Amino acid sequence: MKKSAGGSIVNMSSIAAVTGLADRFAFSMSKGAVQAMTYSIAKDYILDNIRCNAVGPARIHTQLVDGYLEKHYPDNKEEMYQKLSKTQPIGRMGEPEEVAHLIAYLCSDSATFITGSFYPIDGGFITLNTD
Repeated sequence: MKKSAGGSIVNMSSIAAVTGLADRFAFSMSKGAVQAMTYSIAKDYILDNIRCNAVGPARIHTQLVDGYLEKHYPDNKEEMYQKLSKTQPIGRMGEPEEVAHLIAYLCSDSATFITGSFYPIDGGFITLNTD
């Protein structure tokens, strides 16, 4: 990126980086480290026109979620899917495409003034969660 006059890095973090999740110490800690790395890279390479940001999804409906439900709740997958969805204040899980759109924006020329930022994409989990 230095040789090509700049670019954009988007690191995948998680809401766990800023909220901490029960029974997920290692995951939360590692995502906090991703966030600190993002800030350091943004500072270290700002004069090289290299931007660095992080995206922090909450629960996203992926094959990982489906596999978890199949493994742990084979007889009531739909009920547990709905229960997990309702942990998001918006009432549903995010979709991978929604995260991809945010990342594409952060990599685009429309976001050239954005660096050293963390973007939760969480259906209101961080600010609206009442649990």
